[in-house]
Amino acid sequence: MFWTQFLGAFNDNFFKSALMMLITYRIGDAAGIDPRILVNAAAGIFILPFFVFAPTASDLADKYDRSDLMRWIKFAEIVVMSGALLGFWLGNVWLLMFVLFMMGAQSAFFSPAKYSILPQHLAEDELIAGNGLIQMGTYLAILSGTIAGGLMILKENGIYWVGGLAVAIATLGWLFSMFIPPTKPIDPSREVSFRIVKRTKEMFADVYPMRKVFGSMLAISWFWLVGSVFLAQFPTYARTILGADESVATSFLAIFSCGIGVGSMFCDSLLKGKVTSKYVPAAAYGIAIASVLLWYVSSRPPVPEGTPIIDAWTFFSRPENFMITACLFVIAFCGGLYIVPLYAVMQTKAGDKVSGVIACSNISDSVFMVLAAVGASVLISLGASIPQLFLTMGPATFIVGLLVGLL
Repeated sequence: MFWTQFLGAFNDNFFKSALMMLITYRIGDAAGIDPRILVNAAAGIFILPFFVFAPTASDLADKYDRSDLMRWIKFAEIVVMSGALLGFWLGNVWLLMFVLFMMGAQSAFFSPAKYSILPQHLAEDELIAGNGLIQMGTYLAILSGTIAGGLMILKENGIYWVGGLAVAIATLGWLFSMFIPPTKPIDPSREVSFRIVKRTKEMFADVYPMRKVFGSMLAISWFWLVGSVFLAQFPTYARTILGADESVATSFLAIFSCGIGVGSMFCDSLLKGKVTSKYVPAAAYGIAIASVLLWYVSSRPPVPEGTPIIDAWTFFSRPENFMITACLFVIAFCGGLYIVPLYAVMQTKAGDKVSGVIACSNISDSVFMVLAAVGASVLISLGASIPQLFLTMGPATFIVGLLVGLL
């Protein structure tokens, strides 16, 4: 289960990162479209399936053996990645955009099965550790996939290496899925609905009365909003505020991913297997305080024109940059402590409705990430600096921590 999930998340980000680089440096201009427009469109195309397919994915996860369902989804990934190989070979940006949409769809169908199968195979006191492993694997996969895709695609014959490797990784993930133990279907008589709006309303109507579940879902979505704000700003933050090159931005991504992984795994030691959100408010306060500190230590004069760009070795060798690194790690570490117990609470409190809850959570996460992108764009257009964006996350996350404490 772990390796099936890890390889799927790796492949998503491997392909997405490669496509973004290819659009930016090669095929965007060749297609006669501003690469910046295509890159933003690609981000939206990947998220769109989580809105469209969430209700159907929930129904399928309840109707069938979730391990069988995951095997079919992983087999579909092989087909989709074969389309990616063809798209790279033809240099067809529209085919690659369609493949990106299908990768998003594959992830949208996989997610409810992935999270809802854990309570079927794990005892309640194992859920914290299980979710910690999933979160750690997800962020390490995001990190490694993003770096590998961006580095490989622009090399000589990179398009063939990326396309072929994506197919191979999908095949390996499918082979690992063969070893996921079977589960009993929750509701074999469930009718699979394709009426998206109606079924989505029904799912949210089921979740809303479950106070702790609904609160946990919204709190998780806030985590994805905060995370997307930080991750999206790293390249510009490194270049314009710190006068550093892309290796520093990549290092920030590595620090962030490893911090969340360490925090996720520390949860089990802290909670000793008990499913409780009692430390979640404290983790939110940690994110808030570190965000404010990051704004403070990043409040520097603008980098003068013509100043040489520094690399990661130079940046990290300067003592004044230590606090930036420490703040990023603390934000991520507290993020791991924050999100793992919330997933476990959803899984234990939702009962047989857990797949519907996860589907609703995917929709909510997508909405919050879109709001993050729109909100950040508006604030920047109004003159806010990137450190000021980090500052806004502080008080807002502190308030979220207070609300989680009340729930």
